[in-house]
Amino acid sequence: MIESQLIILQQAKTYLASVSELQYTEVIPPSFFSSSGAHMRHILDHYYAVINGIESGLIDYDKRSRGGVVESSPEAALASIAEIEIFLQALTEQQLQKVVKLSTEISVKSKQVAIVDTTVAREVIFAGSHAVHHFATIKHISQIQQLEVEGGLGIAPATATFLRTG
Repeated sequence: MIESQLIILQQAKTYLASVSELQYTEVIPPSFFSSSGAHMRHILDHYYAVINGIESGLIDYDKRSRGGVVESSPEAALASIAEIEIFLQALTEQQLQKVVKLSTEISVKSKQVAIVDTTVAREVIFAGSHAVHHFATIKHISQIQQLEVEGGLGIAPATATFLRTG
């Protein structure tokens, strides 16, 4: 499971190495309302929510770092990914099985927060799945920018299996 997360993060690193700061921060309306950098920051926020949740016992995906240097600098995003990789590689089986609380808003009409039990392993898996989902959007933004990106960027594991066996 950890190796799969590292592969997902490698896709992010490959993308970040290929993009200029201008491309990373460009917003392309009306198709998109946020930049690739905003999506990357959002992806990394989810991994940091898991990291912070291990110590506090509460993973809260709604605490985000909107704006900021990771959103505007591919180099800062790469530095954050390096930190996340170190965290993931150091996770023990005991930490992965740790039960923690998950807090998340569940309504778009009014503020309603659900708090449920989960495990660190489940949330690490979710962070990776969430990253792949946002990579697909980053890939679409990149295509509009005529930027060549890795073919597998934004392809979910089950879709990759289907494509290999199709």
